[in-house]
Amino acid sequence: MIRSRMIFTAEKENFLTRVLVKKAKDAGVDCRFVGCSVNDINSALEDVVLIVLFLDDNTQPGKDILFYLKDLMEEKDVRMIVIGDHNDVKFVTDNMPGDLIISTFTRPVDNEMYVKAITGYISMHESGEFKKSILIVDDDPNYLALVREWLRGTYKVFMANSGLQAIKWLGKNRVDLILLDHEMPVTSGPQVLEMLRSDEETKSIPVMFLTGKGDKDSVMSVVSLKPEGYFLKNIQKDELLQKLSDYFVMHK
Repeated sequence: MIRSRMIFTAEKENFLTRVLVKKAKDAGVDCRFVGCSVNDINSALEDVVLIVLFLDDNTQPGKDILFYLKDLMEEKDVRMIVIGDHNDVKFVTDNMPGDLIISTFTRPVDNEMYVKAITGYISMHESGEFKKSILIVDDDPNYLALVREWLRGTYKVFMANSGLQAIKWLGKNRVDLILLDHEMPVTSGPQVLEMLRSDEETKSIPVMFLTGKGDKDSVMSVVSLKPEGYFLKNIQKDELLQKLSDYFVMHK
């Protein structure tokens, strides 16, 4: 059974919407019909990873609802399937970033392809394929394990216990962000950053420093290296997760 949820939204419920909702449920998807309004959608968002937007004949959604859906999907990492006639589907795709829409269907809907699109996306989401990836680099194994435990439910997390191990690992792998300890023996965080920035293959990977020193001079020395940001090591779990979420939303 697929655990993540989807919502099926339309101006009104009718025979065809009920058929399509039932098709999703029969395929093991937790699917709920809601009206196409901000309040109705807001009330049904828990654990939702996919929205199916159903457009009745010659009924284009207002730009206000599209702006709301765009902001919602970018913030919560939700994607959309659009169903309608050719012109209505085109109106939505013209007013919505392409990376937020995984499939479009014109009526009559190919039920088999519709179910495959839903189950395929949700299964890939469940497997973590769409999660952002983060490499944590720190010589303290206890701190490494703690931060990994904090992040592993939301991100794909990898670990390196030294700067050189990180450089070697990045020779064969890519991540969306590196959390890099500023104070490490042998090869310090600034030295690792310098090596990353001097290599064509790794220079564009965003780096945020982890530092245990919060005094003004220490913070200024970190900022002068121009990382994407920094975190004090006494940061709490909820704050770290929120700041990382904000970063990825701002850098889509």
